[in-house]
Parts: sequence; structure tokens; C-alpha cells
Amino acid sequence: MKRITILALVLLLFGVTTMAQAADGSWDRVKKEGKLVIGLDDSFPPMGFKKDDGKLVGFDIDAAEELGKRLGIQIVWQPTAWDGVILSLDSKKFDCIWNGMTITEDRKGKVLFTDPYIMDGQIAVVKAGSPVKAFADLGGKVLGVQKGSSAVEAVKKLPKAASEVKEYDANPKAFLDLDSGRLAAVVIDNVSGRYFVATNPGKYTVLPGFITKEPFGIAFRKGEADLKDMIQKTLGAMVADGTMAKISKKWFGEDITDPKKW
Repeated sequence: MKRITILALVLLLFGVTTMAQAADGSWDRVKKEGKLVIGLDDSFPPMGFKKDDGKLVGFDIDAAEELGKRLGIQIVWQPTAWDGVILSLDSKKFDCIWNGMTITEDRKGKVLFTDPYIMDGQIAVVKAGSPVKAFADLGGKVLGVQKGSSAVEAVKKLPKAASEVKEYDANPKAFLDLDSGRLAAVVIDNVSGRYFVATNPGKYTVLPGFITKEPFGIAFRKGEADLKDMIQKTLGAMVADGTMAKISKKWFGEDITDPKKW
């Protein structure tokens, strides 16, 4: 009798666990509401930023809007402070973070990530004509980074330590200090750094090489795998049919979304 009771209990627990793993209801919730609310830093060109007329544009914006069309849902953008973005996600202020978020081991302990959709990395941008020509030249200099971004850790991997690392709420503020000479360089992710350089010809120079290489992923709350899997499946289709490549070429001049090229 004891063996039968134990066996029944094991089967019951297995059944409950299987049901819990089968569906968490997150995609059904979004589908029923007819919208996906996305958290982002809206001053992160070219991933997501506002034009002078207030319109939100960028690579992530175009990709998410296309995904919304395919899933038959509205995309709602929720600007938020980047240094508290995961706390805001957990507080259910939005359904996911889609804004060039780097996948790290620490973050994987807090959120669920899709597979990488872009391979990014940290670079250093200096003023044109700067005597700084290589990463080693940044030793003993004042550098700027965005608060809460991967650049905060990347500066620690430079060949020589900076004399000071200043943190800014947004990258454009760091570039203002670079322009004024208060910084020797801005350490920034490759996509936005090269965008700044491309939109200001002759003003800045990118130092050769990468400080780090970093994959971008879309982040979801722990326990909402259904929603993550649906977004992942749709993104995969967009890569396969060339849509992501088309959007990438619009913003970067080349396809940086193909995993085969990473």
C-alpha cells in the first residue's frame, strides 16, 4: 500500500509539473489584450530614438513593428530609465525589453532571453584628430560611458586603466562632453557608436578593434517562456525570409543580423 501511495504521489507531482511547463499563459495574455508593451531607452540611436518631430524610429522599432503585424497585435512603446529597466520589467510596466540589450550571465539570472538577433560589441570613439590612436592610449585618460550599459564593465578590460570613468544617463550627453574636451573617448556599443560617426562625418573616429563582443537579445520576465518562444519563432521567420537583413541594411548599411556572419 505504501509503494502504491508513493507512486501515486510521484505521478501527481509529475503531472502538475508537466502542466506548468506546457503553458504559462503569457502569449495568450498578450494575444487577448491585442498588444505587446515594450520597454526601451528612447535615446539609443540607431536602435530606438526620437526624431525632432517626436516620432520614434530605429532598427528595433522597425523590427518590432513588423513582428506585430505578423502576429496581429499592436506594438506599444514604453520609454524607461535604462539603469532600472529590469526592475520595471519585473514590476510589469511592460511585457519585454527590446532595445539592444546585451545578453550577459548576470542578466540571464534575472530574465529570459531570446537567441541573439544582433552581434554587437564595445568600441571607443574619439574626436577626429585626437592623439589617441589605440586602446592602449586610453590609459590615464577620462572616459565616458552610459550608466547601466555594458560599457561600464568593458572599460575595465582596456589594456591600461582610465584615470576616471564618468557615467551618463544617455550617450548623447557623453558625446557633448567629448566635443568639449572633457572626455578623451566615449566607450559605447558598436551599433550606436558607428551611427554617431556616420551621422557626423569628419567629427569622430572609431579606434580599431573591439573591446568586447556582445550579443543582443530580447528580454522577458522569468516564467513567461510562452511569450518569449512566440517572439523567437517569428523573429526566426523574419531572418529566414530576409526581412531582418533588409531592416539592418537600412540602419547599418549591411546585414549584421545573420548568425552565420558572426
